[in-house]
This record gives sequence, C-alpha cells and structure tokens, in this order.
Amino acid sequence: MSYVAQTFAAVRLDLAEVIRSRWLVFCVAAYGVLAAVLVLVGLRESTLLGFTGMGRVLLAFSHALVLVLPLLALTATGLVVGRARDDGTLELLLTHPMRRTAWLVGVTLTRFVVLLAPLVVVVVGMALYAQTRGQAIPWGFVGRVLAISAALLWAFVGIGIAISVGVRHQARAITYVVVAWALAVAVLDLGLIGVMVRWRLHPEAVFTLAALNPVQDARLALISGLEPDLGTLGPVGAYLSTRVGASSLYVLGVAWPAVLGTLAWLGAVLGFRRADIT
Repeated sequence: MSYVAQTFAAVRLDLAEVIRSRWLVFCVAAYGVLAAVLVLVGLRESTLLGFTGMGRVLLAFSHALVLVLPLLALTATGLVVGRARDDGTLELLLTHPMRRTAWLVGVTLTRFVVLLAPLVVVVVGMALYAQTRGQAIPWGFVGRVLAISAALLWAFVGIGIAISVGVRHQARAITYVVVAWALAVAVLDLGLIGVMVRWRLHPEAVFTLAALNPVQDARLALISGLEPDLGTLGPVGAYLSTRVGASSLYVLGVAWPAVLGTLAWLGAVLGFRRADIT
C-alpha cells in the first residue's frame, strides 16, 4: 500500500470516529449559534465604529473567533494520540501496513478540515443571508476572515498534536491544553500591559511578545482590515498597526500562525516516530 493510500485510509478511519463522536455536529452547532446570535443583533441599522449591518456582524464575529478557534482546535487534537494509544487503536492499526507518519498526517488533516469546513459554510452563509436582506457585503473582508481563521486553526492544530504526542497521560494533556489556550488568550493587550507594569519590561519586549502570539496576530490582522484605530485594536495593536501597517499585519496574521503550527506539527512527527506506541 502506497503512502498516499495509507494516509487516505487513516483519514477515512478518523473521519468515521469524528462522525461517531458527534464532534462535527458540535463544531457546526458552535459556529452556527454564534453566527445566528450575531446576525440577529448586527443586522439592525445601528452603527458601531462607523459600520452598519454586515460590517458590524463581521467585526463582532472576528472578536469571537480569535478566542473560540484556538480552544476548538486544541480540544479536537490534544487527546487524539493519547486516546488511540490507551485504547489500543494505534497499536492495532500499526500492525497493518500503515506507517506512523501516514496515520498522523491523516488524523491531522481530518481534524483540520472538520474544524475549517463548517466555519467556511457558516461565514459564507452569513454573507449570503445578509445579501438577501439587501445588505452590502464586504466580500474582501469575508475572504480575509477565512484566510486568517484557517491559519489560526492550523497553528493550534499543530500545537494540539504536539501536546498529544508529547504528553502520554490524558489528564495531564488536558491541563496542557487549557494552559496553552489560557496563555494565548491572556497575552493580549491588557495582559501585556499588566506584565509590563508589574515587571517593568521594556516596551520592545511587550511588542515582541505580542507579535509572537498567534492569537494576537490573527486578531490584529482581522480587525485592522476594518477600522485600524485605538478603539478597536487596543494600545499594543494600535502601536503595531502604526509601525507595521495594516497590510503587513495581515501578512503577519496569516504567515506566523501557519509557520508556528507547521513547526509544532513537525516536532510532533519527529517525536511520534521515536515514541513507544503502547
């Protein structure tokens, strides 16, 4: 069996597991409920920071996505290897002609697509629904939301796979998942300003920490496309937007999460090749 065939076999097996566990239904429900609430509130003809209708919905949705997507990605991947190791699934599969990396690639692709596909459907559905209501749709920003969300999901899928490979005990893996999400969310504007005041860090160190955080990069890249001012970006984000520029923030918000997720995933692959499967 070729490497590609082994990968597709792993994809089919993991997709069946995802469907059986209703994780796909959970993702659709999470995105759908969030979008429905924001659409019902945001399509009223009231202004927020100079935007009406769909612009307001996308602005609010962007703020929610940068917090929700990392948590979904980490919970979808942080226990997958450990669970397969504990219940004997991994040992059983590798007794067949399937390479370790092929199984890991298949699982990673499945989890990433299951997280991304419902988001694409929901965001495009929101835009089409608003268009039927006579709203002007900023399709460029819709594409921006999907590109940055895909990069952010990949970053935390890679981190989640690395946690799952490196931490054998599931209870400890859950702790690492929560800590990873909390750190990513905490290292935003208010947290960075608090750290700078408490430990008297230089401003350059604060801005470097902000740039290294994929959640911060994604947040700035998303909302700088709408209204790059202090009210929406916060003090750290406004400084970076002024010094770097909105276009560069967009590139940073896509490139750095993608690079970080790839590095974490490659580290997981190297560890998985050497690890004991039992």
